[in-house]
Amino acid sequence: MPNIRRANTFVLGDRSVNRLGYGAMQLAGRGVFGPPKDPAEARAVLREAVASGVNHIDTSDYYGPYVTNRLIREALHPYPDDLVIVTKIGARRGADASWLPAFSPAELVEAVHDNLRNLGLDAIEVVNLRFMGDIHKPSEGSIAPQVEALADLQRKGLVRDIGLSNVTAAQIADARRIVKIVCVQNQYNVAHRADDALIDQLARDKIAYVPFFPLGGFTPLQSSTLSTVAARLGVTPMQTALAWLLRRAPNILLIPGTSSLAHLRENLAAAELELPKDTVAELDGIAA
Repeated sequence: MPNIRRANTFVLGDRSVNRLGYGAMQLAGRGVFGPPKDPAEARAVLREAVASGVNHIDTSDYYGPYVTNRLIREALHPYPDDLVIVTKIGARRGADASWLPAFSPAELVEAVHDNLRNLGLDAIEVVNLRFMGDIHKPSEGSIAPQVEALADLQRKGLVRDIGLSNVTAAQIADARRIVKIVCVQNQYNVAHRADDALIDQLARDKIAYVPFFPLGGFTPLQSSTLSTVAARLGVTPMQTALAWLLRRAPNILLIPGTSSLAHLRENLAAAELELPKDTVAELDGIAA
């Protein structure tokens, strides 16, 4: 079993978590919609992740919708004391599997209650507010009323900590004037590095950065340099990409997802992969 503690830990709110976590999105059906083809395997993946030391699971009620949260509850409830479950709100799914904004304060409050019910929790450790101004990338726009709504839920004890997703540096600064922000979740990987400066700023402020699509998402990373480096190291390109992210900054928390036990083990093994300095320099050039 891989020793994921080799990748060290970082704070997420008032909890310390292993930097290699798990993202539950791929447990839902094709297109992150409907039930999985093999629910038993999905539950087995969750149980093995936790048995391997994963204590940070990322999820959302709009995966499925409702599918991944119910699988998490079936597989893991009652939850281990050290497990931090992080969910996202701000979107919903259409009947045609489309991704739609659900961003009014009232919709956000309803979403938190839905997540609590489906996960079987009295309070959620971290709720990420996902801005859907541009579904594909961060875009400017006020998120103050939405952050205020989450801050009110925090005061009521339903949400312990608050994070942001798909946001700009200006939106993060605005939100931090309202409430403590413990993590930011944006797209970032070895080939997509628009947030380089933001990551470094957040590291100085001891705020976690959680890259979504660390392996490219719906379109897996493809790079001749990545493949060449991986072959030289005797590992897979995806393991190499994860190891690069772990080395990039100490505040990066990874949540690679999969519905396969074999792929889960492969992802977790990246915690033990050491990248030589010259190899890191090669990989740094992919996004140049």
